[in-house]
Amino acid sequence: MDSNSEVLDAARAALPGWELLVERYSRLVWSVPRSFRLSYADAADVYQCTWLCLAEHLTRIRQPERLGAWLIRTATRQSIAVVRARGREVPLDRWEPESSLPAPEEVAVTNDRQRRLWTALMTLNERCQRLLCIAAHSPDLSYAQVAEALGMKLGNVGSTRSRCLAQLRRKLEGQL
Repeated sequence: MDSNSEVLDAARAALPGWELLVERYSRLVWSVPRSFRLSYADAADVYQCTWLCLAEHLTRIRQPERLGAWLIRTATRQSIAVVRARGREVPLDRWEPESSLPAPEEVAVTNDRQRRLWTALMTLNERCQRLLCIAAHSPDLSYAQVAEALGMKLGNVGSTRSRCLAQLRRKLEGQL
């Protein structure tokens, strides 16, 4: 079974298609929560939730060729939900001396740098946003996997990435 359509049909029929889907997209799905720097346990939860969502929506997938993008989008949404939930938690390690905390000015500079980067990134088109996020957080993915996940031609990944990085660089320089 080569095409996503065949694999999805087999998975819907409870044939070995599900195992093929997991084998084919496991690294891609796993890379998304790890790109959010979630703990291993949180990333594993996101990974499982993503596959559960696919199982629940298996009969509603209308564009099998876009399955990689669907999985990335679902894992991203799950990861963002975890990040938001964890952002409300205030970890407190009573054994760590307070001197190990960064100085307020370091926090301010780091926050400002991150805000400017994300602001500039969000002004790019969706394709560039997704491509740069995958490139930054999942460098071990091959161009073929990135092309499939984003619905691009394999030969366009490198040049599109270069153009997107150049646009991002110009936008960041314009913020200074």
